[in-house]
Amino acid sequence: MTAAFDDTRAIRNALVLAIAQALYGSTTTAMVITSGLVGSQLAPSPFWSTMPFTAMIVGTASTTYPVSMAMRRIGRRAGFMLAALVGMIGALIGVVALYLRSFELFLLGSFLLGVYQASSSYYRFAAADLASPAFRPKAISWVMTGGVVAALVGTVMVMNTVDLLAPVTFAGTWVAMAVIAAIATLILSFVDIPKQDATIISSGRPLIDIAKQPSYIVAAGLGMMSYGIMVLVMTATPVAMLGCGFTVTDSSWVIQWHALAMFVPSFFTGMLITRFGAERISMIGLALLVLAAVAALMGIHFENFAVGLILLGLGWNFGYIGGTTMLTTTYEPLERNKAQGLNDFLIFGTNTLASLSAGALVAGLGWNAVNYAVFPMAAVGVALIVWLWRKGLVTA
Repeated sequence: MTAAFDDTRAIRNALVLAIAQALYGSTTTAMVITSGLVGSQLAPSPFWSTMPFTAMIVGTASTTYPVSMAMRRIGRRAGFMLAALVGMIGALIGVVALYLRSFELFLLGSFLLGVYQASSSYYRFAAADLASPAFRPKAISWVMTGGVVAALVGTVMVMNTVDLLAPVTFAGTWVAMAVIAAIATLILSFVDIPKQDATIISSGRPLIDIAKQPSYIVAAGLGMMSYGIMVLVMTATPVAMLGCGFTVTDSSWVIQWHALAMFVPSFFTGMLITRFGAERISMIGLALLVLAAVAALMGIHFENFAVGLILLGLGWNFGYIGGTTMLTTTYEPLERNKAQGLNDFLIFGTNTLASLSAGALVAGLGWNAVNYAVFPMAAVGVALIVWLWRKGLVTA
C-alpha cells in the first residue's frame, strides 16, 4: 500500500461501505432495543440486565486490535466478510439461547456480534484509505450515513418481528438479524482496497511513537468519551423506560429517533469539519451530549427520553466523526492498522465499562445517576481539546 490517492475508487468503496454500515447498523439497533429486555428476562438479577450488550462490547474490545492486524494480512475485504459471517453465527446462537432460555448462551451470541462490530468499526477508516485529504472527511461521513437506513430498518424490524415466532419473544428478531448479516457478507465482497505489500508490512513507526502524539491522544480521547457517553445512556434507556411503564414499542421509537440523530448529520458533518475543523465540531458534540443529560434529568416523560436521546445521537455524531477525522492525520498509510487498532481498542474498552455501568447504575441508583455520569466524561473531552489548543495544534 502506498500513499497514492484514488478518489474514484474511494467513492465506490464509500458507497459500498455505506450499504454495509446500514446492514450492520440494523443488527446493532435491534440489539440495543432487545438486549436489555432479554437480559431482564433471563438474567439472574436486574443488576445484570445490560450484560448482553456488555458482552457484545467485550467481544468488540477484545477483538478490535486482532481484527485490524488480520486485515493487514488478508486484506480489508476478506476481513470484513469473515467478521460478518461470525455476526450471523452469533445471531443464530442468540435464537437458540432464547428458545432454551439460557442467559449464558445468549451472552455468547452477543459476544460474537461484538466481533462483527469490531470489523464494522473499520468501515469508516477503510473509506478513507484511498481518499485524498480533501475527500477524506466526506468519505468517512458518507459511510456513516448508512446508519440512517439502519435506524429505520432496525426499529421497524423489531416492531414487526418481536412476536413473529411467538411465544418466544424476540426470537424472530434475532433470526432477521442473522439474515441481514448474511446479506452484508455478500455486499462486502465488492470492497476494492489493495492489500498491503507483505514485504513492507512491518515498516512504519513503533506504535508508542504514534500514540504519544498530542493529536492522537486527543483524537482517541474524543472517541472514547463521545462513544462511551452514548453507550452508557443508550444502553440504559430501554430498561429505564420499561421501569417507567413504557412499552417495547415506545422504546423502539425513541431508539429509532436516536439512531437517526446519530447518522442523519453525517450528510453534512464532513463539510462542517472541512470548514470549521474537527476539534471545533467535536467541541459542539460534547456540548450536545451535556444537553442530552440535562433534558433527561428534567423528567421521566416520553418527551424527556425522546429529546435526550436525539441530542445524544447528534452529540455522538459530531464528537465521533470529529475524532475519527483527527486520527487519520496522525499516521502514514503503512501504520494505519496498528494506529486504528489501538484507537478502537481504547474506544470499545471504554464502551465495555460504560455498558456494564449502565445496568448497575439503573438498578442501584436510578436513571438520573446514568445522566449525572455524563458531565465528568464530557469534561474530559473538553479538557483534551483545550490542551491541544494551548499547544497551538488546533486546525483552522
